[in-house]
Amino acid sequence: MGDAAIAAVHEEEEEEEEEEHIFRSRFPPVAVPDDVTVPEFVLAGAEAYADKVALVEAAPGGRSYTYGEVCRDVARFARALRSVGVRKGHVVVVALPNLAVYPVVSLGIMSAGAVFSGVNPRAVAAEIRKQVEDSEAKLVVANEVAYDKVKGAGVPVIGIGDVERMPGVISWDELLAAADRTGAPVGTLDPVQQSDLCALPYSSGTTGVSKGVMLSHRNLVSNLCSSMFAVGQELLGQVVTLGLMPFFHIYGITGICCSTLRHKGTVVVMDRFDLRTFLGALVTHRVMFAPLVPPVMLAMVKSPVADEFDLSGLALRSVMTAAAPLAPDLLAVFQNKFPGVQVEEAYGLTEHSCITLTHAGGGDPQKGPVQIAKKNSVGFILPNLEVKFIDPDTGRSLPKNTPGEVCVRSQAVMQGYYRQKEETERTIDDKGWLHTGDVGYIDDDGDVFIVDRIKELIKYKGFQVAPAELEAILLSHPSVEDAAVFGLPDEEAGEVPVSCVVRRRGAAESEADMMAYVAARVASYKKLRLLRFVDAIPKSVSGKILRRQLRDEFVKNNAKTATA
Repeated sequence: MGDAAIAAVHEEEEEEEEEEHIFRSRFPPVAVPDDVTVPEFVLAGAEAYADKVALVEAAPGGRSYTYGEVCRDVARFARALRSVGVRKGHVVVVALPNLAVYPVVSLGIMSAGAVFSGVNPRAVAAEIRKQVEDSEAKLVVANEVAYDKVKGAGVPVIGIGDVERMPGVISWDELLAAADRTGAPVGTLDPVQQSDLCALPYSSGTTGVSKGVMLSHRNLVSNLCSSMFAVGQELLGQVVTLGLMPFFHIYGITGICCSTLRHKGTVVVMDRFDLRTFLGALVTHRVMFAPLVPPVMLAMVKSPVADEFDLSGLALRSVMTAAAPLAPDLLAVFQNKFPGVQVEEAYGLTEHSCITLTHAGGGDPQKGPVQIAKKNSVGFILPNLEVKFIDPDTGRSLPKNTPGEVCVRSQAVMQGYYRQKEETERTIDDKGWLHTGDVGYIDDDGDVFIVDRIKELIKYKGFQVAPAELEAILLSHPSVEDAAVFGLPDEEAGEVPVSCVVRRRGAAESEADMMAYVAARVASYKKLRLLRFVDAIPKSVSGKILRRQLRDEFVKNNAKTATA
């Protein structure tokens, strides 16, 4: 939907909005260019920074790319893809770990008019093959990490790295060299339009089944314009961002890589988390902005490894958590150890192209140069976005300070789920509202708070219990290293809240002690009815608790539930 069409819809709905509670950004709208693709938008002005390092791997001796090399190899790869028969709309699956070359690959795919679809290279072969088949991919790009899993996927594989260990692949280096020899410009064949699809990340959405999310160049460009509205010209060429979040995830490739490259900063690329490598990267590369998951922040403040480093001179200005809720006690301990580092929480989802709500924003003549949302809020509404909160049962929109399902409408809303018409219609209504499946509310200051997922709320005797609230209480206990809360079916109560807890080494508290600790801090209906100590809490690569897996294991190991 174009800007003019959206304006027309707004005018038609003015009367309806007297009854509907629709919330918009406290900041004015930002312009979104109509005529650029994602690669053009991200790499605009790169020639002035040709010799500046754009991407560098944190590991010793790691690969790096200057802006000149990024632009050169994006164009080379786009030509190469066209030369091997890739056409507009064709999907290319990328099964790579975080490497400096990753954004070059993804932007090259988009430049060719094809569709980038990232997959976890450490997923099992069946999961990768399912995405290749479901997306109807024409090619896979992989290195040694995923080669054995993709070689039988039934499509050609472009191999990056030691191709001798990947028999049968098309060599990345040889492919680019061949593109140099042909030299055919990309734009001569079917020019890429902003309305064309450019990315097909896979998301569990609101139903738990993985689906391809169709995102256009317009979707991503508009989301980048909204999420970067407060980045001033003074930061151009200055920002150093940590690239630890997986690049196959929409936040990794868009929120980290594309936004940093747009402002000609440097992405310090890390493949897997190792505390020593991570802290060394913060110190050596003078990282200023680090998107992290809560377990990494926990390690920064509680692991003895951190004492091996002099962290007093860090260039770190802010960290952002977006994948999982941040416990208030962890936030307090982190800010005490790193008082000069601003902690931001954000909220985003693949179906909305990335970030939707954020903590720190641009200047306001009356409120000062930078506005920061309240602690424990996920931030305020970004420019160009509309948000409402609805009663999941009636669909009616709700006023301020009233929890309901978060719905968002903007030009960043996905085109739909790939080959999933019914799922798309369930998720995006006929007025363009994306129904997120998350429960939240907005307060009087315009700060938004996420309560939990609709599907994860525990219904105890008709009362709603939010797992995240109980997890935050458990994590505030000095003997708790990690915790997860979920509901189990119960004949009398419907569901009961139960928990798995990772206890600190040497801690003496019993399971009953932990349950009593929570019970003393919540209403009676929120009390934990069962608690078990476990060795670890299973989590996704982005840091989200795998509650379904945990619940299944719990049921297997504990045949009976209890009510009190």
